[in-house]
Amino acid sequence: MLYSSAADWRAAPRKSVLVYGMSGLGKTHMSNLLRASGSWFHYSIDYRIGTRYMGEYIADNAKAEAMKVPFLRDLLMTDSIYIGSNITFENLSPVATYLGKPGNQEKGGLPMAEYSRRQEQFRQAEIAALHDTARFSRRAEALYGYPNFICDTGGSICEWVDPADENDPLLRELSAHCLMIWIRGDDAHTAELIRRFDRAPKPMAYQPAFLAAVWHEYLSENNCSEGDVDPDDFIRFTYARALAHRQPRYEAMARWGVTVTADQVAGLKTPQDFEDLIAGCL
Repeated sequence: MLYSSAADWRAAPRKSVLVYGMSGLGKTHMSNLLRASGSWFHYSIDYRIGTRYMGEYIADNAKAEAMKVPFLRDLLMTDSIYIGSNITFENLSPVATYLGKPGNQEKGGLPMAEYSRRQEQFRQAEIAALHDTARFSRRAEALYGYPNFICDTGGSICEWVDPADENDPLLRELSAHCLMIWIRGDDAHTAELIRRFDRAPKPMAYQPAFLAAVWHEYLSENNCSEGDVDPDDFIRFTYARALAHRQPRYEAMARWGVTVTADQVAGLKTPQDFEDLIAGCL
């Protein structure tokens, strides 16, 4: 572990952490709190994915839709207009919109083959963005003078690693440069996440084997074909299963760092509160 004790953590002139867990449990709150202090550099994996690794995919998809409109096509073909995504830390919807949802195209769905292709693009992008963590940690200090660093990961980090393998290359790399912090939710938090998702289902990234299994299960249970699938119904069907699938993977990753609860994170008011919380864990 990067810090061997609470005293080691408190005395460190430069603190570097990576936070992970289910979306909606406080990663953004923690990151924004530290960033606002002016002494922490916030490296958002989702932002890096959208701006560096999937920006061209997202823009090309928007252009393809615009090309279907004669008026916009003429403007694009004469370089009279420019189409790009306006991704910010607070608005990452261009990435989610590009990922989409599988199912009936008249209801906004994608053919499963195309959906799977975009999932693979995201998998590669997220792994690449995670590998960039060490470089951004060095860059934050060398270029901008930030003494501290927080990497805010996506909820799908657990899908691309083998947390039970002590030689997993990505986890070894990340833990060598950051203290890994798992935000753990309880059953009540999980139930609330499911209720929230049911009200406003959004695209997600899935491990390929998991996606294939749950897709087959959905088609079998509903006795339907791909073209009959309601996209929102499918991802609602999938979400609770995805949380159950990820929970043991997060738990296995916990041995690479420390664990805090979602309630503890919700109670953070200042960077000092955060430093005290981590010291308590160590």
